[in-house]
Amino acid sequence: MKKRIAIFASGSGSNAQKIMEHFKYDGQAEVALILSNNPDAYVLQRADNFEVPTHVFDRHALYQTDEIVNLLAKLQIDLVVLAGFLWLVPQNLLDKYPNKIINIHPALLPAYGGKGMYGDRVHQAVLHAGEEESGITIHFVNEQFDEGEIIYQARFRIEPNDGLEVIKFKGQQLEHLHYPKVIENLLKRM
Repeated sequence: MKKRIAIFASGSGSNAQKIMEHFKYDGQAEVALILSNNPDAYVLQRADNFEVPTHVFDRHALYQTDEIVNLLAKLQIDLVVLAGFLWLVPQNLLDKYPNKIINIHPALLPAYGGKGMYGDRVHQAVLHAGEEESGITIHFVNEQFDEGEIIYQARFRIEPNDGLEVIKFKGQQLEHLHYPKVIENLLKRM
């Protein structure tokens, strides 16, 4: 039986799209569901383009009920993937999926992580600090923002003239290249 992936995303969903592309013709795994806390998120359109079911939820459903946990169990989800999901994962989901929830962060953790550190905010902090390199971190999710065990990191060099958009582009290239492969490798070990 195919391994089943659920992706949580809050925004555009470029990583979600790369993951859906990667597993579209894969005999071992499939993206079974895209979940979003944002009814206007472009990731929902991307999911529709791949004929992947979607589910939109609110803060109450995630934090005060077992609605999401029950939905994932009903769909027999094996791995939960965060791809630009900005809310902290609740304890009931962590308990149901121990070491089976992963996230990607646009910097080399433990630097530039934590609450409120996402997207351009991370890249701005890296630029402001004058770093000579940055990268991505794929990690397991725990009770804290960006503090779970690191699974994989990839780096890129920051050139003296690189601005925000260039750094963001370099990071996204690494995300799109590595996230689907890391997911595939994790699923093989399950």
